[in-house]
Amino acid sequence: MGWKVTFQSPDVGLVYLDYNATAPTRPEALQATLAAMNSVGNASSTHRSGRGAAERVDLARRQLADLLNCSHGEIVFTSGATEANNLALRAAFASGGRLATSAVEHPAILETAKAITADQPGALVVLAVDADGLVDMDALHAALATRDVGVVSLMAANNETGVLTDLAPVTKAAHEAGALVHTDATQMVGRLPIDLAETDVDLLSLSAHKFGGPQGVGALFVRRGAALPYRPLLFGGGQERGWRAGTLNVAGIAGAGAAAEAARLGMAAEVPRITRLRDLLEAALVSQVGDCRVNGAADRRLPGVTSITFHSAPADAVLASMPDVAASEGSACSSGAPSPSHVLLAMGRSREEAECTVRFSLGYGTTADDIDRAVASTVRAVQHVRATLASAT
Repeated sequence: MGWKVTFQSPDVGLVYLDYNATAPTRPEALQATLAAMNSVGNASSTHRSGRGAAERVDLARRQLADLLNCSHGEIVFTSGATEANNLALRAAFASGGRLATSAVEHPAILETAKAITADQPGALVVLAVDADGLVDMDALHAALATRDVGVVSLMAANNETGVLTDLAPVTKAAHEAGALVHTDATQMVGRLPIDLAETDVDLLSLSAHKFGGPQGVGALFVRRGAALPYRPLLFGGGQERGWRAGTLNVAGIAGAGAAAEAARLGMAAEVPRITRLRDLLEAALVSQVGDCRVNGAADRRLPGVTSITFHSAPADAVLASMPDVAASEGSACSSGAPSPSHVLLAMGRSREEAECTVRFSLGYGTTADDIDRAVASTVRAVQHVRATLASAT
C-alpha cells in the first residue's frame, strides 16, 4: 500500500513553538512508520518477514549514521535519550575513575550521575557555568589535572537556553587525561551538523522525536574501539550487540531513520531560515514588550531556541494567557515542578527571574506567519499579566 503523508500543524489554530519538547512528526517519518506497522516480522527472526523487518532496521541505522557521519555499526537503538544516557554513563563510570559533568545538564544526566556515584563520596564532579551558560573550562582542566576522572559528560546543546558546548577542546583535554567523553546531543542532532569523524566523543545520546521522528525511540553512538564494557539495563536476548535486550521497535526505528534522512537533506537550508525567524522573534519581543532579557550566549546557541525572561510576569501566567501559542516554562521534563529552572539558577539568575522565563523553540515547520502571531499573542499576554499583578498590589 502506498502512503501519502503531508505536514500538518499539531493543532489547527495553534502556533507551535515547543520543538525542544518534541518536534511535529515529519511526513517522511510518519510514512516510514506506517509502512513498517503495515508489515509483520520480528527483526531477530530469520524467515522472510523477519528479514524484511531487519532490513528496515538496517536502513534506519545507516540513515542515522549518515546524519552523524559515523559507522552504522556504532549505532545502538534505544527507547530514547534517557535510556541512552543511562547506558552511556553506567558503562563509562564502570570503567573506573570519577565522573565530571555540568550543573546545567538534563535531569537524565544529573539524576543518573547522582545515582551511580551515590556510594562513592567525591566521585561526582559538577562543573559550574558562567552567566551565559558556558561551562567553566578552567574548572574542567582542574578536575582533569588529578588524572582520576574516568568520564566527562557535557551536553552538546542546552535544552532550555540552546547554548552550545564547544566539544573539541573538551574531548582533547579529557582524552589527554585518559578520560572518556560522552555528550547528550539530544537537542543538537538533526538541527546542526554533527560530524563524528571530526568530533572525537566516545559516546553520544539522541532522541528521534526532537528532530521529527516518533516518540519512544532513540540511539546511543558507541565509538568502535572505545575502552569500556557495556552495562545493559535490560537483560534478555542480547539484541543490539548486547547493549539493549528486547524486541526491536521496528516501526519507531524506521520512522527515526526517515526523520534523520529528511533532517540531513534539509539542514543546509533550514539552519539559516530558522535562525532568521528566531532572531525576528527575539527582536520583536525585546522591542515591544520591554523589561525583558534573552538568556544564553548570543553567538553560541541553537538556531531555533530562545529563552526570554519577562520581568514581573510569571511564565505560567503568561503561557495561560496565550493559549494559541505552544511554548514552555523550560524543560518539558520538569513542567509542573515546584522548583525553578536549575539551568537558569546555575547561570546566576534569581528564583524570580527563572520563574518569569519562557522558552520558545522553532523548527522545520515554523513559518514567518507563526512568528508574527506569536509576537502579537506574547506581547498581549505579558502586558495583561503585568497589568493584572500591578492592579492587585
